[in-house]
Amino acid sequence: MTSATTTAVYGTEDVLISLCNSVTRVLSMATQGPVHYSGMVQRITKTCLKPDIGCFVLFDGGFCGLMILNFSAPAAMEIYERYMVSMGMSAADLAGSFTSDEVSNVMGELMNQVAGDFTSKVRRELQTHITQNQPKMLVLNQQVMLSVDANLDQPEARRVTFYTGNNNIFYLELAIDRTQFIKLYDFEPQTAPDPDALMAQSAAATPMPAPAPTADEDTEALLKSLGM
Repeated sequence: MTSATTTAVYGTEDVLISLCNSVTRVLSMATQGPVHYSGMVQRITKTCLKPDIGCFVLFDGGFCGLMILNFSAPAAMEIYERYMVSMGMSAADLAGSFTSDEVSNVMGELMNQVAGDFTSKVRRELQTHITQNQPKMLVLNQQVMLSVDANLDQPEARRVTFYTGNNNIFYLELAIDRTQFIKLYDFEPQTAPDPDALMAQSAAATPMPAPAPTADEDTEALLKSLGM
């Protein structure tokens, strides 16, 4: 078998699909509802933060990149409300506007989970390491567009449309350096660790502390040491 038939090449679209799957996985679990993305992807020339809520995360390491998520107000509020209700909060206690700091904080936390899920998959599936900065959330209640400079040498940019359970729309934009990952030899990607299994394994490996001696045992030991 020739090397041409065994070599696998992973490009921009493969990285994009991995990121899209992280978005759908995290937000679907958080909202306890379906989140899916379009089967079509747009080639764009630049990435921008747009109304109503924009978030960006920078990646560095094995490859450099920029992820931007632009939420409409209805999409942001749906995700926020579903997530908080699933966490046990009463609907009456929720923020009423997407401009609330609480909405921005919750969306920022979810975006941090998305970025963490993606960087973990990059380590397991592409066998390289990337780091991320803390997601930056920006509430834009006016029609403005902000360009984020990621200092990429040969940038490739893509935009994907996402839909929430109520068919509210938000967009993912990804810009990364033009690069390819070429598979040198066959390997099995590591599976994602199960937090519950790790906690159970850690608990089983930790020895139980010896019970503290009672007052009667202390007295008996003292009498024995005196020869009584």
